[in-house]
Amino acid sequence: MITIKKITAQDTYPIRLEVLRKNIPLPFQFNGDLDDTTFHLGAFNNDKLISVSSYMKESNNLFNGSQYQLRGMATLVEYQGKGVGKLMLENAISIIEEKNIDFLWCNARISAVNFYEKLGFKTVGEIFQINYVGEHYAMVKKLKNR
Repeated sequence: MITIKKITAQDTYPIRLEVLRKNIPLPFQFNGDLDDTTFHLGAFNNDKLISVSSYMKESNNLFNGSQYQLRGMATLVEYQGKGVGKLMLENAISIIEEKNIDFLWCNARISAVNFYEKLGFKTVGEIFQINYVGEHYAMVKKLKNR
């Protein structure tokens, strides 16, 4: 059974390194990881951490309103495609909506655009390149405020 729990920034590092930064000379520790407004979620299969994501109060000039950025969503390869990321993101959206935030956004790899679109995110702006990682779109989801 998959459960979602809040975790520490340090808990995210091994999976970020394995899935997002393997053989890539980019940091797996992010600016904002330790900010008071940042939170991190982990998906657990029994007691094994299998997926991580981080949520930071960060603004993007492509849209106006209060915002959180999703960063570092990563699932171990053997658990990808099983709904783990969706479950984790749905939990995060509930937490962020309680904070009365207008938008959740991310920089999505081209390969992940369909995943985010299925969850109600829309692409914004033009494709852009992140060195060593590839092409990305900014994507945003308007949240339901209470």
